[in-house]
Amino acid sequence: MPAFDEPRFLAGLLWALALSGAAAAAALFVRPAPYGRHTRAGFGPRIPARTAWIVMESPAVVVFAAAYAAGTHARSLLPLSFAALWLLHYAHRSFVYPIVTYRPGQRPTPLLVVLLGFSFNVVNAYANARFVSQYVVYDGADLVRPTLYLGVFLFSCGFSINRWADGVLRRLRAEGKGYQIPRGGLFELVSCPNYLGEIVEWVGFALATRSPAAWVFAFFTACNLAPRARAHHRWYRRTFPDYPPGRRALVPYCW
Repeated sequence: MPAFDEPRFLAGLLWALALSGAAAAAALFVRPAPYGRHTRAGFGPRIPARTAWIVMESPAVVVFAAAYAAGTHARSLLPLSFAALWLLHYAHRSFVYPIVTYRPGQRPTPLLVVLLGFSFNVVNAYANARFVSQYVVYDGADLVRPTLYLGVFLFSCGFSINRWADGVLRRLRAEGKGYQIPRGGLFELVSCPNYLGEIVEWVGFALATRSPAAWVFAFFTACNLAPRARAHHRWYRRTFPDYPPGRRALVPYCW
């Protein structure tokens, strides 16, 4: 029986993720994913939003940690640093964010969406962990590589933007007045700075790590969030006649 060829297996996974990201973008530009404000009938059973989010996102912590720990370079400085960045994002995203954001009575999430998100996070976390801890070799030259520091800077900026924007939206929901027009900061330029921040995060992560899996993840993130940003932007314009006319969907002054 031939030995398991993990590099070839990972290459196949990355192609599958890239192609599925492109297909998802094409579909989501036609109709948005059916959760949150875009919830609609016809997608089967639903589960509470908080539970759905935790189930969907938690593999990005659990699977990443397990796959990373098995890597040859798992105890080296740069791989440990990259793992810390990943887990910083996903520990918050998987457990803190749903607890502070979702309240009883919010729209439940279709189980189909949860299963798709869960499957993606299993594959994506495994691929990224293995490349960082096993297949991308880091040496002293990486410590003076400009893209390392640019990538960490972009990751930090994106993370901060994402957290800030989520906080603005959470405070608006806490007022109990239903959906409102977000104001201030990047919300004056784009409808979805939270999505912009997340895309910037993962582009930064890819630059810093030099990992093929990270670049595929950044591509997939853009494929998923760009259509959703457009859907949110159009929803805001339909819902609020006084919505700021100069505000773009995702990229300031452009789109």
